[in-house]
Amino acid sequence: MSVNDKVSAYVDKHAHWREELQALRALFHDSELEEDIKWGAPAYMLNGKIVAGLGAFKNHLGIWFHQGVFLKDVQHKLLNAQEGKTKALRQWRIEKGVTLEKELIAQYIQEAVENSLAGKEIKPQRTNIKDITIPPELEAAFKEHSALKPAFDVLSPGKKKEYASFISEAKREATKISRLNKIIPMIIAGQGLHDTYKNC
Repeated sequence: MSVNDKVSAYVDKHAHWREELQALRALFHDSELEEDIKWGAPAYMLNGKIVAGLGAFKNHLGIWFHQGVFLKDVQHKLLNAQEGKTKALRQWRIEKGVTLEKELIAQYIQEAVENSLAGKEIKPQRTNIKDITIPPELEAAFKEHSALKPAFDVLSPGKKKEYASFISEAKREATKISRLNKIIPMIIAGQGLHDTYKNC
């Protein structure tokens, strides 16, 4: 299946956003970015680097600018989805029924292209396995589920840290246990905490 077919299939899968996704695709096609699929969703590349992407969700559409921190954003359209954690990525969120500001979106895309060509980039910091503290609840679960620790051990350092933080950041013990029960099958299946989100 070609990239075009894959993106078309993504649009068909999110039929309630079809009109908006097609309009946004057209804007990206008018730029010098090349269309691709990354993490199961449309992505727009320049010289092998992701500049932007699209994500369709139940109640909103997201335009992701991977180095969006460098966009001037005079109109204040961009959000940091994880304040304090996300360094470069910014999202333009579009709610259902809101008219697409096509001209403005095209300006943001063009600025993102220019920033990419200028080499403006915050590179992701690699997670060192020594920086990961395994919460006691997860340690206890390793002893209860024989398949859990071997599955956890083969995950990437980034995925390990996401899971460890997901448990340790919960304030109440009941929440920690609830989160633990949610992630055990995900870890055993070799998934990352955010894999489902990335493939929405």
